[in-house]
Amino acid sequence: MCRYIVCRGVELLKPEVRVEPGSPGSKSRYWIEEHFKYVATTTHSPEELPLVIERGEGVWLYDVDGNKYLDFSSSIGVNNLGYPTHPEVKKAVVEQLEKLAHGAGTDFFNPYQVMLAKRLAELAPGGIPRKVFFSNSGTEANEAALKIARQATGRKFFIAFFGGFHGRTMGSLGLTASKNIHKKLVFPWMPGVFHAPYPNPYRNPWHIDGYEEPAELVNRVIEFIEEYVLDKLVPPDEVAAIFVEPIQGEGGYVVPPPMFFMELKKLADKYGILISIDEVQMGVGRTGKMFAIEHFRIVPDIISMAKALSGGVVPIGATIFRSELDFKQPGIHSNTYGGHALASIAALKTLEVVERLLPHVGRLESLFRDELNELKHEVEQVGDVRGIGLAWGVEIVRDKSSKTPHPALRNKIVSKALRNGLVLLPCGKSSIRLIPPLVISEEEAKTGLEIFKKSVKESL
Repeated sequence: MCRYIVCRGVELLKPEVRVEPGSPGSKSRYWIEEHFKYVATTTHSPEELPLVIERGEGVWLYDVDGNKYLDFSSSIGVNNLGYPTHPEVKKAVVEQLEKLAHGAGTDFFNPYQVMLAKRLAELAPGGIPRKVFFSNSGTEANEAALKIARQATGRKFFIAFFGGFHGRTMGSLGLTASKNIHKKLVFPWMPGVFHAPYPNPYRNPWHIDGYEEPAELVNRVIEFIEEYVLDKLVPPDEVAAIFVEPIQGEGGYVVPPPMFFMELKKLADKYGILISIDEVQMGVGRTGKMFAIEHFRIVPDIISMAKALSGGVVPIGATIFRSELDFKQPGIHSNTYGGHALASIAALKTLEVVERLLPHVGRLESLFRDELNELKHEVEQVGDVRGIGLAWGVEIVRDKSSKTPHPALRNKIVSKALRNGLVLLPCGKSSIRLIPPLVISEEEAKTGLEIFKKSVKESL
């Protein structure tokens, strides 16, 4: 196992928080105050997450006060191979720096982006001819997918899902529908997107228990799209693509019923609509397969990915698509950093390492399932537990009978966990995501789960 997992001694398996993060007089408080003076407002929450990271080692993070934390966030799914990055990726990057970092990959040719594109095309499900557009982030990958779908089909409109998150740039923002704050004060975003309910087994408009009646829930969603969206809002022959996450990330780590994507694909094929799968958060091994959509047995037309693709070393996004959908002429779409040589080499090595880790992720899945479901049975405020591989969501509610979201308690748990030495991230209205780096050992995973359970109970 040590060949694939960064081995650490037993003495390293415990977090240590001696200085209250963000407390008056601490180094973290200084840097937080300096941050808000000079850095634009984004998504920081100094009350719940006053974490000022100085360095990382494996699955551990160290702040500027010397506190040590176990990481269950993977820096929003980017550091799947831990910190600062996997040694094999680091070696490949250092070697590439001696050759070429940036070489204007959308104007000049380089072998590195070709090698990465070929590998991604081979790994993508379906075994069909594919091409790849490279960019810098997930939202850019989705912007490219929008353009690819429109220019290839000649159609104008899109369907996406409530709870979905596809980015914050003005095109992908039209697809995003997880929180209204994302769209506050910035209208108009891209028009032409119609939304449908995602088949959330725990929380859906029809109040169906999707765990007990998955087929009924899926039928309702497909019926809504066909009988309401396509019959009353937009002609189906003008819809270019359906954009959907295999597992909703920002929306709450929601896992749909297994048959959902097969039924969605049937509907899309009936009307000649493309399926564009957003793997930005779930791709690159997070669920125990390279692409999360592999769990659902369909072949997408377009796949967007980013985040973990380069091992956390260099920003990169990729849009993988059926070759016949390629841009009809040069200049329709391009960017400056696409095909970045250093990013390509980092991604190639990352994919190689992640492939070896997939069985390890699968083995840890049962540990997370068992421990989190035990917590669900013990605690009234843990309403739902869902996940695959190392992608887990825990939804916090006021009580199990009402299912009323409890964001205040969720935030308290995240804050308490940090002070107990565990880094978590919220998602959805009142959920917590547990997404440790894929290189985490079983012992470290058990340590983190124990801290999580302790933090939940201490927050009640």
